[in-house]
Amino acid sequence: MSDQQIAPVAPVASVAPAASSTSVVSSASVLPVPAFEPPYYVTVFTSVRTEDQTGYGETSERMEELVRKVPGFLGMDSARTPGGLAITVGYFRDGEALKEWRTNAEHRAAQQRGRAEWYERYTLHIAKVERSHGFERDGSQG
Repeated sequence: MSDQQIAPVAPVASVAPAASSTSVVSSASVLPVPAFEPPYYVTVFTSVRTEDQTGYGETSERMEELVRKVPGFLGMDSARTPGGLAITVGYFRDGEALKEWRTNAEHRAAQQRGRAEWYERYTLHIAKVERSHGFERDGSQG
């Protein structure tokens, strides 16, 4: 594990396949994507955006609409630090789902526009999940 300090994150959204909003939500209504039975895949997209975000919101909403239609898409979690680092984690059942998303023509066009206009820098990590679990506090606990 790294010794690097992790900045606190501001909740952006947690989007399960059937959700429909990418707007900022209160932390009280943010739920992480649940744990799934491994193996499955995650994509971790970290980015810093440019100042000019013209068209970004609409394109982001369209990408979310498209990815939810990919068979094997399990959901995504997103957050943004006050300093501007954005992190989106996408969850996919298998490599075929990832390939379908990676090769989607509209997604490819959005990627090109992102590199040309919206991102100062980004990093994409793809990993196969071998272990997964979750926790949810029971309402009766304090």
